[in-house]
Amino acid sequence: MRLRLMLLIMLVLGQIAEAKPPQLTSHDARVKVEEILKAHVSFQKLSPELIQRALLNYIEELDPQKIYFIESDLTSWLQPSAELLEKTLDGYRKEDFSTFADIHSAMLQAIDRRCRLDGEFENSPLPQNVQQSEFKDLKWAKSEEELAERLQRIMALRLETIEKIADVSKEQLLQRLNKRRKNIEDDLFASSLEERAQVVLAYVLKATSSALDSQTVYFTPSEANQFMIQVQQRLFGIGAQLRDDLNGLTIVRLLEGGPALQGNKLKVGDRIIAVDREPIVGLDIVEAVELIRGPQGTTVNLTVLRDAKDNNPQDKLEIELVRGEVVLKETRFEVSYEPYGDGVVGMLKLFSFYQDTKTSSSSDLYNAIDTLKKEQNLKGVILDLRGNAGGLLQQAVSVTGLFIDKGVVVSIKDNNGQTQHLRNIDNKKVWSGPLLVLTNRLSASASEIVAQTLQDYGRALVVGDGETFGKGTFQTFTLEASNYGKVNPKGEYKVTRGRYYTVSGKSPQLTGVKADIFVPGLYSELEIGEKFSKFPVENDQIPSHFQDDLSDIPPFHRFQIIRSYQQDLQPVLNTYQPFLESLRNNVKARISQNKNYQNFLTFTAELAKKDAPSDPPENFGQNDLQLFETVNIMKDLIYFLEQDHQEAAAG
Repeated sequence: MRLRLMLLIMLVLGQIAEAKPPQLTSHDARVKVEEILKAHVSFQKLSPELIQRALLNYIEELDPQKIYFIESDLTSWLQPSAELLEKTLDGYRKEDFSTFADIHSAMLQAIDRRCRLDGEFENSPLPQNVQQSEFKDLKWAKSEEELAERLQRIMALRLETIEKIADVSKEQLLQRLNKRRKNIEDDLFASSLEERAQVVLAYVLKATSSALDSQTVYFTPSEANQFMIQVQQRLFGIGAQLRDDLNGLTIVRLLEGGPALQGNKLKVGDRIIAVDREPIVGLDIVEAVELIRGPQGTTVNLTVLRDAKDNNPQDKLEIELVRGEVVLKETRFEVSYEPYGDGVVGMLKLFSFYQDTKTSSSSDLYNAIDTLKKEQNLKGVILDLRGNAGGLLQQAVSVTGLFIDKGVVVSIKDNNGQTQHLRNIDNKKVWSGPLLVLTNRLSASASEIVAQTLQDYGRALVVGDGETFGKGTFQTFTLEASNYGKVNPKGEYKVTRGRYYTVSGKSPQLTGVKADIFVPGLYSELEIGEKFSKFPVENDQIPSHFQDDLSDIPPFHRFQIIRSYQQDLQPVLNTYQPFLESLRNNVKARISQNKNYQNFLTFTAELAKKDAPSDPPENFGQNDLQLFETVNIMKDLIYFLEQDHQEAAAG
């Protein structure tokens, strides 16, 4: 079962550029493909295998929901002959993309058929008791009849939701859905042969880029503009993270400091079905953004469905919010502590690895730990990296350096096979005591560097989900070279240039960081991670660099620093190993005896079946059972270490 999430932070500034096709020629498309291949970590030239991937991607880009094509339309492209693959490959070289134009033409015919089918069942009774789970992992319909039934069942699911909006009729909804679909279809038909050719070429670049790996992406100009908006720090909107469902948009996270969280009006799990009383069921998430966003200080009315208690029907609520500014730095970092004995356990949650002119993730963590040491008797630290998808690579090095002496933190190997080591060379270690790193399936990239490096050195135990996300690659972006944010009218791209490895020489690519102590959380049973993507980059390994000879540094500079650097190298520690089995056994015993946790585990098992993540119900007592148990592990660890110290002193 594949987890299908489409998450988008509803923080928007200005307007998305009009979705006009990029100003591409066949020559432009060939050149961009060659540029991407030249930079890619694994593929430097096209092959029949990549062409086959690109054909599949092209089809799925055109019809991602499988509501136009039937299987017989696609036979020659889903199972292409060797001759077709060679012809298409040769076409790339000759700037001839006619194979993809043929698929596009088939799509236009499928659109005509879809219009005919819709007309045939427009007044027919719709199926009853349709479940959203029916539409996971869909195969191509094998006949017109099967496609017609699929379309009816999708419409039934949407209408069932829309009936909860009293002032919207079935006819109004159908008009809106038809208008939206017509806009999409018109874009594919295009207003001229030249524009249609540009649309085909844009899809060719998308399909070819994503055929290389899951992180390599071509952006049309409008998508590039939106990408730039998303990485800005000062954005306007409601501050909610949504999942796009067939029957509305479900809130999966409320961002600190955002309008959505203020006043506790919205809750995680709420499903938005209308904006300013305009239904959004059937709209894609970008179109819903258009309705939700607006100038700072203006109001937006959201119609939401909320699960009621005691098996009652869902509550329908009208919630009015004032759009406002959401500064992402306000959600970068949190600090708290838990009393234990004559001291405290510090809990530091890092949402991303950031740096600006005023502060950074490493300086914020340093100051927080330093304050806890001065104001409390700090006995242990929990670094919470759950949900942290990464950020600046150098900040991952600096954060790691708060807990270790000098040494290699991460190595990066590019598409040319050149390896560079990033080291902690500063004397900014702020904590040398008991340390746990809490991770989950959503911890990725820079989070995995920190967790695995601290684990490699034996400096920390990793606690939480069985493994992290498994993104061990780095990308470069043509957007970074844009002139003051001016997007290339031919589009932009990001390309996977290489992998990163921690000091042990292991890369978390695909495998993720393995937890030393498994403490199940909300996402533990879900299939989330790089290994579930369509074409992930494979994993590999380089030699370990615990003994760092600085061989990658030019001789002159190496001679200058080698003596002072190698005197303070971080050793590999075995501090926690004698207690690891006892810690694991204690966790199992506590969880098995905790009714709230057992209820929670039942919930997560059902969640995995539904393939639809959300926050757990509020009746589990402890709000964050995974963190609560991690605190218990830290208390056990502190106790074991103190006992060991006392026995050593007495002996």
